[in-house]
Amino acid sequence: MKSILFVINTLGVGGGEKALLEVLKQINSEKYEVSLFVLTGQGELIRQVPESVKLLNNKYFPISVLDHGGRLRLIIKVMKALFVKGIIFKRIGYIRHYLFDMIKKGNILPDKLFWKILSDGAQRLEQEYDLAVAYLEGGAAYYVSSYVKSKKKVVFIHTDYILAGYNRGLDEDCYLNYDKVFTISENVKERFLSVYPECRKYTDVFFNRIDREGIISKAKVKGGFSDCYNGFRILTVGRLVPEKIHDIAIQAMKILKSTGGDFRWYVLGEGVLRKKLERTIKMLGLEKEFFLLGAVDNPFPYYVQCDLYVHTTLLEGKSVAVQEAQILGCPILVTEYNGVCEQIEDGVSGKICKPEPEVIAENILYLVNHPWLLKSYREAALEKSQTDNQREVEKLIRMLAV
Repeated sequence: MKSILFVINTLGVGGGEKALLEVLKQINSEKYEVSLFVLTGQGELIRQVPESVKLLNNKYFPISVLDHGGRLRLIIKVMKALFVKGIIFKRIGYIRHYLFDMIKKGNILPDKLFWKILSDGAQRLEQEYDLAVAYLEGGAAYYVSSYVKSKKKVVFIHTDYILAGYNRGLDEDCYLNYDKVFTISENVKERFLSVYPECRKYTDVFFNRIDREGIISKAKVKGGFSDCYNGFRILTVGRLVPEKIHDIAIQAMKILKSTGGDFRWYVLGEGVLRKKLERTIKMLGLEKEFFLLGAVDNPFPYYVQCDLYVHTTLLEGKSVAVQEAQILGCPILVTEYNGVCEQIEDGVSGKICKPEPEVIAENILYLVNHPWLLKSYREAALEKSQTDNQREVEKLIRMLAV
């Protein structure tokens, strides 16, 4: 029986993590021995991993890296790697160089530095695998490249490589050590190859596998909104992190409120910006209009019950949340980002707008006043969602035969 190892940074509620779960479900456990290593040893989605998959972490904590306790545990893990395991002596030049470079560019991204530290200080795996898969850029990619013994190595890129803040120096050219690079969209592929042109021969697109039937089934389960509200519901699903620009959504809600219309905006997701966003909501007097509902186990009833799904973001590879909204027939408004046209045809299967409060509010009001357009977007979303990516997993399995 051939062995496959998957490595991922965390198992929190995110698009890449959900996509990994679907891949794991599709691999035949009778033919392949599948193992999983989570670099941070954290994440609440661990309970959704198939029983046939062997978790290799010596210690694992089923908590989010985005809440206070989870962030604290992650910081402690980084500090232990730096000072207890002595990684500081190996990486002091690397940290100093790229930290100063980030400061110079006015874009400090400490997580990009932490991934290398976590990779260097992480638990070592003795077994040699037939196939090792780094399922995310950053830490997982560094770890599999440098510390995993495997006959074949594959890495996945889930985001716009350039806008996410990566570069060849930061990566230490780790992608040259892989036999295959999979990206989740054509745009992500071209952005990656603009930095690593020599990887073109072994870079391909691997579309996220979405469990359409499972999502539809879960959407029928009792749950969703509990506030007995009869006005216009707006839903956003996304972590409370800077790139998801929830602050702009809050400002757009302020504009909607000023029109006298009956609106409520709900966000499903957790993250480091919760307290800051709560302060903004209070400052603008939107406590009864804008709600941070946190991360939920089953978000799908909310999709079905909303009147409009709004996806606010500056950075995306290929949004799993948008795919879920399409499967459940939501009319969709999404802000511009590289590659958005691979998911939404503007004015046909949804609306694309600039990530500005006034523009977002204007588009929402237009849709409210043109219900036939909302209906048209619902129908187009359902049609768009019919594509089945079931066979994508075969691309991965074929690597074992190469």
